[in-house]
Amino acid sequence: MKATIEHAALYVTDLDAARAFFEKYFDATAGALYENGRTHFRSYFLNFANGARLEIMTRPETVPVERDPYATGWAHLAFSLGSREAVDELTRRLQEDGYQVLSGPRVTGDGYYESVVSAIDGCQLELTT
Repeated sequence: MKATIEHAALYVTDLDAARAFFEKYFDATAGALYENGRTHFRSYFLNFANGARLEIMTRPETVPVERDPYATGWAHLAFSLGSREAVDELTRRLQEDGYQVLSGPRVTGDGYYESVVSAIDGCQLELTT
């Protein structure tokens, strides 16, 4: 068997703001809005140039939570930007636009050049080469 991750999914409190964020900073292309009239679930599939997909989702009862960076579960979503210059530039843009840079840009102990930014609803995004 050859397993491939088909997509990852992320609950957000403001679906349209999340869609705009990924379109603006990561050149994502959103598919059609899906809405379930009974549950009021709404989502977009975001498509990225390399074929990766991210589903962003919301429901009326979706609430923000304080995130412990060391809790179990998914820790971050990493985006490969292709170069140190691209990591530096996007980190700078995000910081100027009010997003909190948690670390970097820097070379990590395992050799990655990266920064980590707190983005949509406090989710951590790792920007790497």
